[in-house]
Amino acid sequence: MNMAEAAAEAPQAVNPETVGKAVKALLKWKDAQSNIQKPQLLGDDELFYLIVTLKKIPQKPRVNPHKVPLPHPLLDPSSEPAELCLIIDDRSKSGLTKDAASKKIKSENIPISKVIKYSKLKTDYKAFEAKRKLCDSYDMFFADKRIIPLLPRLLGKQFFKKKKIPMPVDLKHHNWKEQIEKGCGSALLFLSTGTCSVVKVGKLSMGKEEIVENVIAAINGIADIVPSKWSNIRSFHLKLLDSLALPVYQAVPDLRLKIVAETDQPSSKKEKQGKEEQVVEEEEDASHQKKKKKSKGRIHEVQYMDDDSNETNSGAKRKDETKTDSALKKKSKTASKKLSTADKKKRKTLAGQ
Repeated sequence: MNMAEAAAEAPQAVNPETVGKAVKALLKWKDAQSNIQKPQLLGDDELFYLIVTLKKIPQKPRVNPHKVPLPHPLLDPSSEPAELCLIIDDRSKSGLTKDAASKKIKSENIPISKVIKYSKLKTDYKAFEAKRKLCDSYDMFFADKRIIPLLPRLLGKQFFKKKKIPMPVDLKHHNWKEQIEKGCGSALLFLSTGTCSVVKVGKLSMGKEEIVENVIAAINGIADIVPSKWSNIRSFHLKLLDSLALPVYQAVPDLRLKIVAETDQPSSKKEKQGKEEQVVEEEEDASHQKKKKKSKGRIHEVQYMDDDSNETNSGAKRKDETKTDSALKKKSKTASKKLSTADKKKRKTLAGQ
């Protein structure tokens, strides 16, 4: 199945009823757990997490998160107190100072509680403990777009673990408040070097319908951001922090199946037997033809390397035998000559006596 065909067959939205059933089940489970567990003095508002599973790993992972707009924001500074931190670029090229930034924040009533200069971040937050305290002190971080590539080395691992990487803000434009409110009202999608990502989509303090609307909006927004869109999404699961992950969407696996119609099958036993006999005959003919083909190309006399070596060895043996025969003949001749000379000498001596 091609990617285009899969995209055409993929659903454009998840059924809200399945999302509603999942949210209802998680709320029921949380109520049962609250009755069993001891009540805490400082009860935190627990979050709903949407787990996204992709079919393929993104080829170009990015550090900065994607913004997924939600109809009901998780962090609303206008209705509830929130600690937001803004990191500005105070280098000479930027032309922005801390005093100018703080004046603009106060005049436009922008919900920023702390402004940190880039130079101060480099000098005052080198220690691990200082970075950890800074990460825990604020709910969300924003930073000038121009210094975003320089921040990962300065902030450390703690910001990445808690998903508090600063969101980029273009401070050259005058709509600071609009950008920050949009960032607070969006879910953050981190596409890294894996196939699974987790997105915060709701809170227990919200109503059931609000959570369902946020989940559906997040699913549709993620499907538009992910490479290849719906054809690259394997599943969506919804869960609380300690609960099981409930499936909300599951893609059909791409299997190439061959479906045989009933008309193609034989209707009676006789037809089955006839087809089996035909198959056996065809197999026998094929095997007979293969044997013929093999016999055509058969080599009757095969000469191996061993035969050549045997021939050479036999020739060498014959030469050695002839040599030994000639040597023996020479020896016998010399011996006979010696005997003849010895006999002559004896005869002479006997004749002299």
